[in-house]
Amino acid sequence: MFGIQRRKGQIWFAIISSLFLLASCRTVSTPQEQLGGEVIGNTQGTTYNIIIANEKINFTKAEIDSILHDFDLALSTYHDNSAITLLNNTKVSASAHDPFGYLSSCYKQSKEVYQLTRGAFDPSVFPLVKGWGFMENVDEPMSDEDIIEVMDYVGFDNYHAISFRDDSVLLSKEKPEFKLDFNAIAQGYSVDVIDEFLKSRGQENYYVEIGGEIIVRGKNRDGDRWRIGIDAPKDDNTTHELENIMHVSDVCIATSGNYRKFYEKDGVKYAHTLDPKTGYPVTHSLLSVTVIAESCAEADAYATAFMVMGAEITLAFVDAHPELKLKVYLLESGTEDEIISSSNDAFSQYLAE
Repeated sequence: MFGIQRRKGQIWFAIISSLFLLASCRTVSTPQEQLGGEVIGNTQGTTYNIIIANEKINFTKAEIDSILHDFDLALSTYHDNSAITLLNNTKVSASAHDPFGYLSSCYKQSKEVYQLTRGAFDPSVFPLVKGWGFMENVDEPMSDEDIIEVMDYVGFDNYHAISFRDDSVLLSKEKPEFKLDFNAIAQGYSVDVIDEFLKSRGQENYYVEIGGEIIVRGKNRDGDRWRIGIDAPKDDNTTHELENIMHVSDVCIATSGNYRKFYEKDGVKYAHTLDPKTGYPVTHSLLSVTVIAESCAEADAYATAFMVMGAEITLAFVDAHPELKLKVYLLESGTEDEIISSSNDAFSQYLAE
């Protein structure tokens, strides 16, 4: 599992079909002659779901599990033998095996988002995430003094040097406490990895979801675009009321939100979205952001960054970076429990009428 279990207070997407697509699919473990089906399983402290529509399934569940296991061995901070754990645990320097390039690719993609968002997205927040109790329960929230101490080794531009050679990664540290957590991008990246695998097997019409991060390709079993629901931002974890519905094909989607992932201490709620620049949980009115991007890794990372930035800065950022081709849908809290939605113009094409 990466970082916190669904560190983003994941808004669980609902997939919608007039023919109840999920109910009509069957779980497969070997290639089948029948058309379509569903493959489900567990990975990264959450679940995955793959739906193939209108064509043969040209892969096995064992192959999917093997890919995700290798991914876990590269990037899981909860795996004692993973490459990222080995690098995090070193006091001075260490090298780690990265045969599939998952760690190096994730690092490089993270660096790009970090730089563009001016640090709103920062994988070096591992000590803050742990200190605030979002990886495991803590007796007391961090004090101001604790935060000052931890911030002395948080910053993706500082405290370390890294190099990539063939199938290995070498990390050296200026401060032993410096640690990396790619949870805010890795789950989306794993969806990209599965997407590439399915395309290599000739699959054309499918839905891939890992822990709420989604890629949809082609058409659903009705021969139409996939219908994906966005949860209404409510604290209740037992129900999933839809706020809106997307009608999409060939897109990568991620949503991040605060309203379902927080902890409460002495009557105070602490949001799990942490501002890497201050060390404190964010306090603005943005409840959730849905991002459509060129890759699921990008959608995942920018969704996290935008939850740090807030709605106004997010919309300004998207307008200022048309080259990223980001589409965003924001839900904010208003007065008297009112939910306010906003988006950039490019997102409106995906909202079902």
